[in-house]
Amino acid sequence: MTDQEIRAAVDADVPVVEAVIDAAFRPYIARIGLVPAPMEADHAANVAAGRVFVTGEPVTGLVVLEEHADHLYLDAIAVRPDAHGKGVGRRLLHFVDARARELGLPEVRLLTNALMWENQKIYPKYGYEVVERRMDGPYDRIHYRKRLA
Repeated sequence: MTDQEIRAAVDADVPVVEAVIDAAFRPYIARIGLVPAPMEADHAANVAAGRVFVTGEPVTGLVVLEEHADHLYLDAIAVRPDAHGKGVGRRLLHFVDARARELGLPEVRLLTNALMWENQKIYPKYGYEVVERRMDGPYDRIHYRKRLA
């Protein structure tokens, strides 16, 4: 696999999936006062279900996707901090759009914690619009969607 390719994660990737998610989300714990939800996900189950796609050799980034009847849900996107600014996130977001189109789905949805303001600057640049902001249990979240042509 080249650094540009994106592939479905396999069981052997579970430790690196956990490590990338931990590295990407751990800095937010102090800011939001909670462990971000992606850090608590069952990564082995997500990999086994075919929901995780990785890029890089070694893995530098990943997405966790859930297919729904009317949209593709981007459950998590994570890039190792040492790979920030190298286009990894951009490639992953373009992959998500392509995957939704491949599945015949007209929309991608995602959410981010309201205190992860970096994400709020990124998503609109890629065509996402805010749908709503609401409390989901202890999490203050901003929900986004992107309608695909």
